[in-house]
Amino acid sequence: MGYEASVLRRATQRLEAGRKRRAEELERRRARIYAQLPRVAQIDRELRKTILQIIAASLRDGSNPVPAIQVIRDENLDLQAERATLLEQNGYPADALDEHPACAKCNDTGWVGAEMCECLKQLCTEEQIKELSKLLDLGEQSFDTFSLDYYSSLPWKGESLTPRENMEFIYEVCLNYAQKFGKFYFHNLFLTGAPGLGKTFLSACIARTVSENGFSVVYDTAVNIFARFEEQKFARDRAEAGEARDETRRYLGCDLLILDDLGSELTTPFVQSALYTLVNTRLTADKQTVISSNLSMGQVRERYTPQIASRLEGEYRVLPFYGEDIRLQRKQRL
Repeated sequence: MGYEASVLRRATQRLEAGRKRRAEELERRRARIYAQLPRVAQIDRELRKTILQIIAASLRDGSNPVPAIQVIRDENLDLQAERATLLEQNGYPADALDEHPACAKCNDTGWVGAEMCECLKQLCTEEQIKELSKLLDLGEQSFDTFSLDYYSSLPWKGESLTPRENMEFIYEVCLNYAQKFGKFYFHNLFLTGAPGLGKTFLSACIARTVSENGFSVVYDTAVNIFARFEEQKFARDRAEAGEARDETRRYLGCDLLILDDLGSELTTPFVQSALYTLVNTRLTADKQTVISSNLSMGQVRERYTPQIASRLEGEYRVLPFYGEDIRLQRKQRL
């Protein structure tokens, strides 16, 4: 999995800021203790002086200074014990002057070898959710707050399931898709139905859960996505073209892309080509996608090329939403 460069950059900046803040706090504490306990300051100077001498000698010899430093530390146990006693007698922990990283696993670097540490992953997740929240209302959008109350238990014309029975099934599919992301039977979802039936809400629920589980998630509307593809191809300004190229790479490379409101864009030959590239590239790379649209699959076949329609029908689990508009129901209940 890979996070967007902007998300990783902000998370790394937060990690560095925390490390700097702790270092500054340690320096202030050290200055305070040294002023209060001059003997502690003297002991530290003696310890540092001895260690520096060993390092200098090791560098001259071309040897590794670490074993020698450990020997000196062992030899200076009496000084260390005296320092610990002085600190404890004056109400400080024995290790009050030692560095304490927030994450002992990576020592606050964010990486364990070539692997991203869990502490940096958590920061990336938080930054990613902030990014998603700019486009999706993630404040209360979660599977726990999803309600079936707006879906009727009465038969729906032309359907074998009532709206509530249908939504119970769709809810379970979306919940399992998000919680078992990458391991669930369905890799791609196509949410189809009239406006106001919960497609965007469930998309937001999926985005939140998948993101919280440490995967990279990008959400955007069809109009914005195809505009970025167009800018990449036709922009005359090099900076704009570069920015658009970075955006399209996000769409193609993220673990989960949520493409909202397919069909709202002006369907030109270029858009047809961009959509095919997007869908086919992600399928080939085994990247997962959730698409929501007001279009039925019949309308998808009429609007897009056979190659696109075939991939959407064959590689996506189509989930049809039907029932009464939830927004209108809420308005009537006010």
